[in-house]
Amino acid sequence: MLIVLVVFWSAVLPYVVGGALLGGTGAVSWWLWRTDRMVRARDRRWRQGDAVAAGRRTLAEVDAMTGTEFEELVAALCRRDGCTGVRRVGGAHDNGADVVGRLPDGRTMVIQCKRYAPSSTIASRELRDLLGAKVHFRADVAVFVTTTRFSRPSERFAVEHGILAVHRDHLGLWNNGAYLWSLSRVNGRGQGDSRHRARWKQVYGK
Repeated sequence: MLIVLVVFWSAVLPYVVGGALLGGTGAVSWWLWRTDRMVRARDRRWRQGDAVAAGRRTLAEVDAMTGTEFEELVAALCRRDGCTGVRRVGGAHDNGADVVGRLPDGRTMVIQCKRYAPSSTIASRELRDLLGAKVHFRADVAVFVTTTRFSRPSERFAVEHGILAVHRDHLGLWNNGAYLWSLSRVNGRGQGDSRHRARWKQVYGK
């Protein structure tokens, strides 16, 4: 067999080269296909992780967060919407603010975050504390974000003093992709009519 191969080498060579090229091409194609599948799989995992990091969580998961985790979520949602210089300042001596930053249009903002049980209600005095924080931080905009609802007086207080009041329903919209400042168009609304409030009490017990 070896002797025949040597004698007819010139005739066999093209087939050997062709077979080698074909095998090499097949190996390279398989490697590229496998690499592409791995990259696509990593990309899918990255997108899923990014969606979670961007705040696309259910409100049930938000309810299970600690206060600090909720503040971090609000800060992350602000960054997602193009806000800059966003940082969490909540703590023992936060001067009434939990998150500060700058809106995409350049205005400075101060945010108060309250992760309360949905059965709770935000009173007007908590919004007054936010106004104090607005003065302390010399902010242009004040935002109050909560996992529950505002009382009627506190809702009116927010509108009268230019506070963006993000209650549970609006938080759900923001959390799922709505732009923060688009909620200003419905500020003071969205907590529903008497039937909506009755269903709220039925679900959350207050």
